[in-house]
Amino acid sequence: MVDYIIVGLGLAGISFCEKLKEENKTFIVFDDNSQQSSGVAGGMYNPVILKRFTKVWRAKEQLDLAIPFYKKLEKRFDTQFDYKTPVYRRFTSVEEQNLWFETADKPLLEEFMHPKIHTNENKCIDTEFGYGEVLQAGRVTIDKLQQLYFQSLHESGNIETISFDYDFLKLEKDHVSYKDITSKYIVFAEGFGLKKNPFFSYLPLNGTKGELLTIKAPDLKLDFILKSSVFIIPLNDDLYRIGATYEWNDKTNQATEKAKKELVEKLRSFLKCDFEIVDQQAGIRPTVIDRRPLVGQYPKSDQVYVLNGMGSRGVMIAPYISEQLFNHLENKEELDSEIDIKRFENKYFKG
Repeated sequence: MVDYIIVGLGLAGISFCEKLKEENKTFIVFDDNSQQSSGVAGGMYNPVILKRFTKVWRAKEQLDLAIPFYKKLEKRFDTQFDYKTPVYRRFTSVEEQNLWFETADKPLLEEFMHPKIHTNENKCIDTEFGYGEVLQAGRVTIDKLQQLYFQSLHESGNIETISFDYDFLKLEKDHVSYKDITSKYIVFAEGFGLKKNPFFSYLPLNGTKGELLTIKAPDLKLDFILKSSVFIIPLNDDLYRIGATYEWNDKTNQATEKAKKELVEKLRSFLKCDFEIVDQQAGIRPTVIDRRPLVGQYPKSDQVYVLNGMGSRGVMIAPYISEQLFNHLENKEELDSEIDIKRFENKYFKG
């Protein structure tokens, strides 16, 4: 008997496990490593949508939970995950500069946007209009976090590394049972794998394929995250992560020549130094039509829940939606209406 069964150990699953640990709840996780969106993500977090210079939804609330969340994990594993790396938006025109000035002066954004324009001092970057700096930004090494978290659950006997078979899940009046496990609740945090879930496949989870390159560029010497037509994230040893593509039709985790060509062409439009491609990765982001997470209850059971739909902003959103779901289940608090899957029930759920 456990309090929770969790299916999936991406950022959503890890965040919910942490909340359960904090509240002394028992749980078992099922994860078969079939979903790779968290593992291949760039790991960048920033509170500003850099295409339109607008604030990320619930940015402050998310950061207030996310920063202490990663700090706690760093202390437990004695490993750095959160790198406070500035994010610079490359400007392509005077109009973009003026829009940055105008937006940075707004009350909802002034704490996240530096009001001055940074001039370019890197000979490898082509920009005559400089950069705008996003404050309270950085990157999380998600792959390292997932690896260590998986190991810790394996050592404590809290994870099963096999596929979850929905046919064996039995819904009872006040609990669920799965093979020889009985649990008060089950939470599905499967990422794009939710499309095969018979309880939640009705939800409008589209899925967007993203591909990233890792390059080696010894002359670049970049010490900030650069966002232009692609982003450049500094790693170490002159390595940089380049991304990302958005593909709506291909739902495989296979890297493609098409995406590589797209990323290289965009990168070469402003990068003026030699580089070598050393790796390419792909994964399917769990994206939703209204760009809000999917959190809430299966309409036919009080014990079956979903935690999903973080898109490309899982680093910031995961701790927030995990807190929301836990407080809903254990403290009977209402879910934020913008993430509650009830918003889709009348239109999509067929019973």
